[in-house]
Amino acid sequence: RLLTASVYDMDARQSKRLYSENLDAYPLGGLKPILDNHYTEVVLRQHQIFHTLRIEEIAEVFSDWPLIRSLGNGSNANIPVVVDGKVIGTLNLLHEADYYTAERPAPAAALLPYATIAFQHLAKSMREASH
Repeated sequence: RLLTASVYDMDARQSKRLYSENLDAYPLGGLKPILDNHYTEVVLRQHQIFHTLRIEEIAEVFSDWPLIRSLGNGSNANIPVVVDGKVIGTLNLLHEADYYTAERPAPAAALLPYATIAFQHLAKSMREASH
């Protein structure tokens, strides 16, 4: 129901949105703090897909859970994009409750080579723009 993509700045402990299918709810450039929680352990340390089935699980790790719920979403999957052993970003998926079982986001792994190229290109463009 909703796809966003974020890049990570681990020094600043925040993520930045670089793609959104819903710019009203999730505008580009939106910053989100990186908190130490179950999501951080699964995605940033273990480099695994994080998924939930209920809004209560989302509320445990994401401060914007009321917005997620207001958009009719109650399930999520975050797919890490890893380069040189570090997560440089994530593909973030939202859907109705009970949608993102462990099996559903697994095929997205086939897209990771393409996502990695896109994320690296965007990261380079962002670095060049800041100089």
